[in-house]
Amino acid sequence: MEKTKILALPRSIILENKFSIPFFTAIFSLSFFVPFLLGHSQLLVGTIVNACLFISAVSMPKKFLIPLIVFPSLGVLARGVVFGPFTPFLIYFLPFIWLSNLVLISVFRKLYSFNYPVSVFVSAVAKYLFLLITANIYFKFKFIPAIFLQTMGLNQLITALLGGIIFLIILSFYGRHIAGSQRTS
Repeated sequence: MEKTKILALPRSIILENKFSIPFFTAIFSLSFFVPFLLGHSQLLVGTIVNACLFISAVSMPKKFLIPLIVFPSLGVLARGVVFGPFTPFLIYFLPFIWLSNLVLISVFRKLYSFNYPVSVFVSAVAKYLFLLITANIYFKFKFIPAIFLQTMGLNQLITALLGGIIFLIILSFYGRHIAGSQRTS
């Protein structure tokens, strides 16, 4: 029961204090620049970006979410290395990646007060299914090569789940820190 109390945070706890703009700037910068800093690994880049999306879902009001939904994929496109020679095909996916990020955040925001791990899983699966269906439609009409069935399919599920796990670890640490500081005051 105590664990539930530690993890029960209001939706915009971080942005209600004096650190709101620096926090947004840090999360936004991390999610946009991670492709430039880490390069080729979709697993690493996607995991960090998804962790930023989960953190944003519970810590930022809606008006701050649009840049976080849009700019990470623009960073990948600008860097041009995550998908190698297939990066130009990413242009076809941009609106769907943005929508899938919105799906992840929206589903998570609706469910997180119920159960954090379940809400991470359900929102990750929703994002994965949305992108997998899109990739399959594109592939069927020969708009994209087969590699995108993997990168917009199972890889998306894995990176969303890993990002959610990182978020849960951060949340657990944050919850313990807040609970500990409230006990000492």
